[in-house]
Amino acid sequence: MGVPSDDVVVIQKGKRPGEPCIITVNCPDKTGLGCDICRIILDFGLLIEKADFSTDGIWCYVVLWVFPDSSSPAVKLSNLKNQLQSVCPSCSVPFYLYQQPTRSSSSPVYLLTFLCLDRKGLLHDVTQTLSELELSIQRVKVTTTPDDRVLDLFFITDNMDLLHTKERQDETIKQLCDVLGESCISCELQLVGPEYESHHGIPSLSPAVAEELFRCELLDKETRSQALSPDMTKLKKTNVTMDNSLSPAHTLLQIHCADHKGLLYDILRTLKDSNIKIAYGRISPNIKGYRDLDLFIQQNDGKKLVDPDKQSALYLRLKVEMLHPLRVIIANRGPDTELLVANPVELSGKGRPRVFYDVTIALKTLGICIFSAEIGRVAASDREWEVYTFLLEENHNFQLSNLVAKNQIVDRVRRTLMGW
Repeated sequence: MGVPSDDVVVIQKGKRPGEPCIITVNCPDKTGLGCDICRIILDFGLLIEKADFSTDGIWCYVVLWVFPDSSSPAVKLSNLKNQLQSVCPSCSVPFYLYQQPTRSSSSPVYLLTFLCLDRKGLLHDVTQTLSELELSIQRVKVTTTPDDRVLDLFFITDNMDLLHTKERQDETIKQLCDVLGESCISCELQLVGPEYESHHGIPSLSPAVAEELFRCELLDKETRSQALSPDMTKLKKTNVTMDNSLSPAHTLLQIHCADHKGLLYDILRTLKDSNIKIAYGRISPNIKGYRDLDLFIQQNDGKKLVDPDKQSALYLRLKVEMLHPLRVIIANRGPDTELLVANPVELSGKGRPRVFYDVTIALKTLGICIFSAEIGRVAASDREWEVYTFLLEENHNFQLSNLVAKNQIVDRVRRTLMGW
């Protein structure tokens, strides 16, 4: 019989200002459900203060205490509830009939094209407007012309699945024109065709840049853009242990690590892609910048994780994800300076949300203009990566040939991405 759909997701506002919202999800279980929930929470610009997960393999119960990120627009709780309900298996379908798709179902992709006069912060202002409209950016190609005009191509999907309606399209174009103001020359929106596939790639990376961007370990060399700053060094204090003595049916996975934005998503994404199920989990609040997680896990076949090789593989994968879930470097492309950001793509095909939003707000805060930008995907280190490339314009505050200025840019972008 299940429960009414309105009771699948319940969101309770904090009783007083500054108190977290409590999100409760009560629905049939599926592998990776916790990851999907945490991805939506991250996409809405919410931070998870603490969490509890429990399931008997048939039904699951999830409680999250969340509060908004200070840099995010106001959250529409009704839209958040709809998005969370969309990833929950139907309560009217027996759980054993539910099949987890190998790839995420794709929403229609639309091409948003606009031409306008260039100005500082333009790209982030557009990105923020799209975020407020709950439009997800899939691909981007931004080009600045010699006469200081900007031609932007945004390939977007609609989280509300309403972009096929004239009302939704008119609302989108109106809000963008309001943000662009008199600088807007033209703005068009249309459903894309097969040519969309040709925009998936990015310009080829040099072997040296690819090696630095996708390396499995970070080095403490100051000449490297990814060298660990004092704040980043605490990421190396991650401790991962597994214990099979406390439960007859589950392996206890304990993680002590530095906190960052999207931490729970990164851990659950790793477990989901490793075919690991969580029977029970508790995530503690942030204490002096660190978190403790206790997760009782099983393999997809319902057995404990006892094989030393499998334990070692999961241990190393989690350590790498905790060490650097996002890669940020600056490199030279001929005479120009290029900022590159990369993150792993889920096996389901989903990329990490809000990366473009965070990078553009960091560059806007620094007063750095973006000459061109692209989002694409590449295969490296036996996995798929989403890569963001930004060609930066030099200004009087940041001489991009200066190593100190480059490190300041990398540090600010990384801090914004990590929520520090």
